[in-house]
Amino acid sequence: MFGISFGELLLVGLVALLVLGPERLPGAARTAGLWIGRLKRSFNAIKQEVEREIGADEIRRQLHNEHILALEQEARNAIAPPQVPAAAPIAEATPVAPPVTQPAVAAAEVPAPAPAREPEPSPPEQQQTQLELPVSPQPPRAP
Repeated sequence: MFGISFGELLLVGLVALLVLGPERLPGAARTAGLWIGRLKRSFNAIKQEVEREIGADEIRRQLHNEHILALEQEARNAIAPPQVPAAAPIAEATPVAPPVTQPAVAAAEVPAPAPAREPEPSPPEQQQTQLELPVSPQPPRAP
């Protein structure tokens, strides 16, 4: 976790032995072990809670996205309902009429198009006037 090698652990143990002495060192080691265990457990609990929350957020996000996709699909179906191909009756040997052909016309027989006429000028549009109603000044009535 922290990358502490055996040599570093040996140096820490030697310093602890010199500082605490042989009588207090076992009790200090036990206490240090308990504290380290508590820290590891609390760290793992926090880690699991964060992972659970992240997972719950992911699940909520997926459900929300699925809900949005369902609403979008409903909107599409409301606008243009899906077309179901209708079963066509099978026709047995329906006779097909031969195509109708018209006799070929020589180029000389084709009449020339009529010259285009210019549109006739329309009569001047009459301007509509608005009628104004006479307003008579009357005092307001008292209730």
